[in-house]
Amino acid sequence: MEKKVPFGHPMRDAHFEFSPSYTPLNHGSFGAYPRLVRSAQNEFSDLAQERPDSFIVYDLPNFIDSSRAAIAPLLGAPIDDIVFVPNATTGINTVLRNLKYEENDVVVHFSTIYSACEKTLASIAEITPLKCHEIVLNYPVEDEDILNLFHDGVAKLRKEGKNVRLAMFDTVLTFPGARMPWEGLVQACKDLSILSLIDGAHGVGHIDLTHLGDVSPDFFVSNCYKWLYVPRGCAVFYVPLRNQHLIRTSIPTSHGYELLDRSVFPKGKSPFVHLFEFVATIDYTPYLCIPAALNFRDKVCGGEEAIRTYCSDLAERGGKIVSEILGTGTMDNRTKTITKCCFTNVQLPLKFSSKMATAKSMPSDQGCFAEEDAIKIQKWLTITAVKDFDTYLQFFFYNGAMWVRLSGQIYLELGDFEWVSLKLLELCNRARIGEAT
Repeated sequence: MEKKVPFGHPMRDAHFEFSPSYTPLNHGSFGAYPRLVRSAQNEFSDLAQERPDSFIVYDLPNFIDSSRAAIAPLLGAPIDDIVFVPNATTGINTVLRNLKYEENDVVVHFSTIYSACEKTLASIAEITPLKCHEIVLNYPVEDEDILNLFHDGVAKLRKEGKNVRLAMFDTVLTFPGARMPWEGLVQACKDLSILSLIDGAHGVGHIDLTHLGDVSPDFFVSNCYKWLYVPRGCAVFYVPLRNQHLIRTSIPTSHGYELLDRSVFPKGKSPFVHLFEFVATIDYTPYLCIPAALNFRDKVCGGEEAIRTYCSDLAERGGKIVSEILGTGTMDNRTKTITKCCFTNVQLPLKFSSKMATAKSMPSDQGCFAEEDAIKIQKWLTITAVKDFDTYLQFFFYNGAMWVRLSGQIYLELGDFEWVSLKLLELCNRARIGEAT
């Protein structure tokens, strides 16, 4: 293992393989991993190429077990409660499509739900009696208010005779990039006898989850390729022993599925572990890179706490720099809980009106746009940043304003946030003179 190098550009140059002209400020979407992990993946790929059959049949299960054992301490969970799936969306689908729904069953979620998860619920509702109930959140919001809204929503549904079967929520939201009070929501679900399903897409490697086993949600899935420096795609899927009987099949159903009257599994493994050990023929090498990624994080980066501290501090300080240059602000709540993560959300200096007439009456140099054009402007900002500045920026329109979500990461430094500030200013100025519409 190589010697430690400082975080920032020295880390980028020594260990990551970005194009020299590319500025990666959107780590949260698809992640990135160091060349040391890529080398480990290549070694596994070589083994698979040299002896495909024996590698897949005999070696792969052992390597997966090693990865399960390596990641278990990060979740504070028993190894037999942990398996891997390709991504968080697959994990969410696995839970939702294994449950049986009856008349009056309801799944509760928040308005900030990830789009793919919302569509999964909608597709299930087309073929089952399931109904969905959305609790609206308007960020910035306090954790206490989120919990109160949840309790009130459940009480209202039960008063109407509904059976709240399950609640879905996040560790860290996608839009806006904000930490949720997931521990408190799990406890609320337990108090109310509701199953809890956590979309922890932005979880492992991002926030401390070593107490997850103690909090013990009913189901949890977290992408490893976003923040843990593991190749795409790999996600850790946690189901405590008490609920493993509810997960009858993987998605897709594959060789691990057993008929109800079967009880013997290879090598004495539990039905849950056996179910996900081999789910059709895919590239499993990302799963096998967990030990290499954790070794890099420990030996080169100085451990989980060092990574979290640098990334969260950089996001906070970088967000302030960008907002000061833009003359706007960052999103936060009074108790500063939503920013206890590695994201910063910065408002752009673009004005929007819900009334087309008002927008048209404003001079173009005032930068006032109709809200109906927000999606068009968002797409223009994104593609123009890619084409003109060789960077991908995650813009989103929320509560009448345009925002950019930026990620703190060990290969970035404050100069990158200063750089993007000037690019954002240019983009906003160009949008005001009509380029975006």
